[in-house]
Amino acid sequence: MKVIETAVKDALILEPKVFGDERGFFMESWNQRSFSALGLNASFVQDNHSRSQKGVLRGLHYQIKQPQGKLVRVVSGEVYDVAVDLRRSSPTFGRWVGVVLSAENKCMFWVPPGFAHGFLVLSGSADFLYKATEYYAPEYERSLLWNDPDLAIDWPLSESPTLAAKDAVGTPLKMAEVYP
Repeated sequence: MKVIETAVKDALILEPKVFGDERGFFMESWNQRSFSALGLNASFVQDNHSRSQKGVLRGLHYQIKQPQGKLVRVVSGEVYDVAVDLRRSSPTFGRWVGVVLSAENKCMFWVPPGFAHGFLVLSGSADFLYKATEYYAPEYERSLLWNDPDLAIDWPLSESPTLAAKDAVGTPLKMAEVYP
């Protein structure tokens, strides 16, 4: 597994070893021992799978209590995945990182607890998988405004995205509940 550090502290891009031939390919998407050796000592409690159409933007979501770490990947299609550091004590507080995840590149993205997370579907549709370190707790869920000018996320948009109602009215970073 190749670990690529990003400009935002603790958010990591992971390139798995892929073994392929004329029959197809094999890769490990999770191995507790291998990930621990890399310093990722996550314990996952929930696996999620979402399918979305082109132009759907999901996020930027986080849980103010029971913050979730997420190991995310795409198994069909392509997305632009974004993580925003909401840890006030972090040297990269308020900064974001974006990465293209696709079935083709097979990369994974580690979004640590204390981050808001979202993605934009770039292909006709995309199947998005993620492992979470905490259970979903809707009472603690928050939505950071996806187009907050203070964040200035460079979403690769050609037209307005399709949003859930809660995402359309997300909270700007200046007013958002954040982590210590």
